[in-house]
Amino acid sequence: MDYIRRLSLIFAGLSIFFAILDLGFDHPVYVDRLLHFFYLTTLLTGIVSIATKYVGRTSWPSRKVWIFDLLMVMLILWLFAGLAFSGFPEKFHIPGHPDYWITFLILALLIRELSLVRWQIRRTSINPAQLFIGSFLLLIVMGALLLMLPRATYEGMSFLDALFTSTSAVCVTGLIVVDTATYFTPFGQGIILLLIQIGGLGILTFASYFSFFFRGISSFENQLTISDILSAEKVGEVFSVLRYILVITFSIEAISAALIFFSVDTAAFTSWYDKFFFSVFHSVSAFCNAGFSTLSNGLYDEGLRFNYFLQFVIILTFGLGGLGFPIVANLAGFVWYNFLRLVASEPKNKRYRPWLLNLNSRITLITTLSLTIVGTIFMYLVEYHNTLADHRGIGKVVVALFEAATPRTAGFNNIDLTELRVPALLMTFFLMWIGASPVSTGGGIKTSTFAIALLNVVSVARGMPRMEVFRRQISENTVRRAFAVIALSLLVIGTGITLLTIFEGDKSLMGLAFECFSAYSTVGLSLGMTGSLSEPGKVVVIVLMFVGRVSMLSLLIAFFRKARFKSYRYPTEEITIN
Repeated sequence: MDYIRRLSLIFAGLSIFFAILDLGFDHPVYVDRLLHFFYLTTLLTGIVSIATKYVGRTSWPSRKVWIFDLLMVMLILWLFAGLAFSGFPEKFHIPGHPDYWITFLILALLIRELSLVRWQIRRTSINPAQLFIGSFLLLIVMGALLLMLPRATYEGMSFLDALFTSTSAVCVTGLIVVDTATYFTPFGQGIILLLIQIGGLGILTFASYFSFFFRGISSFENQLTISDILSAEKVGEVFSVLRYILVITFSIEAISAALIFFSVDTAAFTSWYDKFFFSVFHSVSAFCNAGFSTLSNGLYDEGLRFNYFLQFVIILTFGLGGLGFPIVANLAGFVWYNFLRLVASEPKNKRYRPWLLNLNSRITLITTLSLTIVGTIFMYLVEYHNTLADHRGIGKVVVALFEAATPRTAGFNNIDLTELRVPALLMTFFLMWIGASPVSTGGGIKTSTFAIALLNVVSVARGMPRMEVFRRQISENTVRRAFAVIALSLLVIGTGITLLTIFEGDKSLMGLAFECFSAYSTVGLSLGMTGSLSEPGKVVVIVLMFVGRVSMLSLLIAFFRKARFKSYRYPTEEITIN
């Protein structure tokens, strides 16, 4: 039976490869017929492979697995029934359903077969940081090759521009060298959407979860590696964390897409499908904090500039994406527990109140709310008669909130950034540098890092021997990592600004610095210089986007050998600081 599974895996892999060529290149009709015949052969082999997994077994797999298999078989049979009744035309269109159904089913089959392959990560030969960085590099190169396909663009694309766009999508940045709305075909925009989704969550998240989903087991060494990448507190809960990440992501994106769909005018789109794609694209781009848009002017487009409900939905979406998955899960548990307390019948004084919001959540939420409130008030006062002049009442508040929230790695624009006053630009610099929260889809030094730095300053000023907050003591290792992240971020951004001033001497220092901060913090905002960068300048920005997404600290951990534990200590010395 194993040879059937291997054959199904090989056929599925070849079919996906051929499907990419089929969608990306023009070809004669007879080639189209041969390809579709191979697709159908792959699906038939998939049915046989699925059936062999249940023949002669004394025990069935978990309920979720056999339900998935049953749905797969039913959809494939439904597809064949549709083809039979349609008379086997040149292209296999099922009434009301496009050819993408075939590719979708083959992709699901490939995931099913790949997930059953036993894989083992040897921590002695590759550490989690190297695996994490390697997965992003692989995805970026694959994305660049896909964007160079003839049908992905209207005019063709150089490798450097494709690499820039792929890096920006995978690293959920949003900086563009060509107009996403007019340069890419719907197929090319679909590739960008896929890169944003996989890049926002991480390819290892998908691979690890589906492997556990279908096999039901995983080695302890694999769990250790994944827990390091996800920063999971308990190794045994690593796959629960993966499930929460996927459920939270797709639930928020689905709700956001529905709200966006009903908040925009149908007359602005040529078809229902265009409106649907617009909603899904902006929902995924917002939650992943990517900032890509299918409109040339983004949310500053004339039809959306005064759509405050849409802007507020986008704010909530990228705000939740920037909070981080552990924080969102912890916050959801906190809200649910308090809801149950309200409907409970026992006396309030007898209710046990556990520590629901952990220290990470408290610090992150307080820092995020503080930055948002201060930034909104600042933008409202500074830009009241400038970029906010065309808005009235609540509209000014929403736009000011958007201006304060989007620099923290979201990257959407609802104003002309070149019209911002210098104080507002400096505030944008500051917010971009801080960025989103840990274990989120955003970049920057992270809100918790900024909070730890401030708390350390207060502790030193008060002469405290240790850092304490909310009746908890912050570990020394956390403080050291926070200041290492801050120092490395300033070093990388400073190096990027220096290199850009060398390669782009004809451009303003303010604009170049804005590009570097935006690229490193994976924000995606620009003062209009990205498209006019020279080739060396584009390479610098590509490196900044990649380093900002994987973090400079992860790069150092990947290439430095971990120090061995030593049981001795040298005498402590005080170094003069100021």
